[in-house]
Amino acid sequence: MHAMPTTAHEDTWVVIPTFNEATVVADVVATVRTHFPHVVVVDDGSRDGSAEAAASAGAEVVVHPINLGQGAALQTGLAYALGRGAAYVVTFDADGQHRIEDAVSMVDRAKGEGLAIVFGSRFLDGRTRPGWLKSVVLRTAVWVTNKSTGMSLTDAHNGLRVIRSDAARQIHLEQDRMAHASEIVLQLHRTRLPWAEHPVHIHYTEYSRGKGQSLWNSVNILVDLLIH
Repeated sequence: MHAMPTTAHEDTWVVIPTFNEATVVADVVATVRTHFPHVVVVDDGSRDGSAEAAASAGAEVVVHPINLGQGAALQTGLAYALGRGAAYVVTFDADGQHRIEDAVSMVDRAKGEGLAIVFGSRFLDGRTRPGWLKSVVLRTAVWVTNKSTGMSLTDAHNGLRVIRSDAARQIHLEQDRMAHASEIVLQLHRTRLPWAEHPVHIHYTEYSRGKGQSLWNSVNILVDLLIH
């Protein structure tokens, strides 16, 4: 028996791409489901029992037999959510760095203001402290993304987003590595649908740093951006 949300967003699906996150994904799913009843975890070729852990917490699970990359996992999740009738899709990281309160605020804002896209940004207020060197790398990634897409974002590689179904249907990701984050911005920009950024607090933990939030991963993001 799984606890159902006290504040149900029945028209919203949360998509959580997952790769070897068995130690945390159940807690993340359980927290998300306190507000959102519909959660799909896309297990991208994990070998540590992530799919079983996610299912045990009440998520619906789609499994990639092999690791295809986060872009592919997001595309699978978007297609699944749309196929289940989602009016809004939230993309949410599996490593525990996103706050459910921010996701709820972003969905409420999208509905209240008629927005098709709400991008989470860690740079709109001072709560998130990534460290000065990581901040420089991330802000450089923002500059590169804005130059290549024509957008004016403050945070280009934040995995917390709200996407209305009409915008989500226009996403066709082909970049499977971290460059998908810029690709999704470009494709959303091309929809010409109303969008906004929303301040969010990214909680960097020792676990999330070890799972890809390191400075070296940020450098890899830049490399991906520059070669695609």
